[in-house]
Amino acid sequence: MSDDYQHVEAHDCPMSTCAAPAGSPCRTTKGRVAIQYHTARFRLVPALAKALNIPVPPVRKPGAAWVELPRPAGAGAETVGRVRIGYARASTARQSLDSQLDSLRAAGVTRIFSEKISTRATKRPELEKAVSLAREIRASGVAVTLVVHEHKRLGRGMDLAVLAEELRASDVGLQFLTGDLQGSHDPGGVVFTVLAAMSGMEREYIRDRTLEGHESARLRGKGIGGASVTDDDMLGMALHLREQNLSLREIASRLVITKGAKKGQHPSPSTVMRMLREHDAQTAAVPAS
Repeated sequence: MSDDYQHVEAHDCPMSTCAAPAGSPCRTTKGRVAIQYHTARFRLVPALAKALNIPVPPVRKPGAAWVELPRPAGAGAETVGRVRIGYARASTARQSLDSQLDSLRAAGVTRIFSEKISTRATKRPELEKAVSLAREIRASGVAVTLVVHEHKRLGRGMDLAVLAEELRASDVGLQFLTGDLQGSHDPGGVVFTVLAAMSGMEREYIRDRTLEGHESARLRGKGIGGASVTDDDMLGMALHLREQNLSLREIASRLVITKGAKKGQHPSPSTVMRMLREHDAQTAAVPAS
C-alpha cells in the first residue's frame, strides 16, 4: 500500500535506540532518517505484521538529518495489536532446527530467533535478542507472546523458572506448541506462578544440599575445596610471622608448599587466612587447664 508509512507512523517507535514519536519517520543512531522503518514499529500494524521490511518513502527524505514532525491527530491513543515472536534452539551443531522452525511458522510466527547452543551455556545471544524485542514491543502497549516448540528449548528447572519470571515482569506471554506445558500461558497465569515458585525452591534446595555436604565432610575430617596444601611446619612458620605483624600477603610470600601438585609454590593469602582461622578456632575450643 502506498500509504503504509502513514499507518506505521501512527505509532511511536518502540525501539529504545530510535523512539521516534508518532508522525515522524524512524531515525538512525547517527541522527539521520532511516532507510526503512524498524521491524518492531511496523509490526504494530496488524496488516503489516508479516512484512519483511517497510521502506521509508522519499517524501520523508531517507538519509537526511532527522527532525521531529508534527504528531498526527489522535496520536497517543492506546496502541492495539498482538505480536508473536518465535525461538528455536538445538543443543549441538549436528542437530537440525527444521522441525522447530516449521512448527513455529505453521503457528503463524513471522519473526523467529534460532541458535545451536547448549542449555548449559550461561549466555544464549538469540534468546536474549528475542526477549529484548518482546520487551520493546510490549512497552509500546502491544500484547506480545514468545512462542517455542517445547519448554525444554528454553531451559530446564531453575533456568526456565527464572526466564518465566523475567517475562512475567515484562508482561510477555508464553506459548509452547508441544510437550508437558503445551498451550498459551498468560503472565499472570498459574504456569508462571508455579515456575516462579520452582525457581525459589530449587535455589533453596541447592543451598541446603551444599551446606549438608560441607557439614558431612567436616564430621569425617575432610577438608572443603580439594586437597590441602598446608601442614604443621607451614602453620608454625605462619604463626611466627603473624607475631611480627606481617600482612597475610607478606606471610604467604614467605611460605612454600611442600607437597602435591603445587609443590614449590607459595600459598595464596586466602589459604593462609583459612589455616590461621582454623588454628585459632581449635585453640579456643580447648579448655584451659
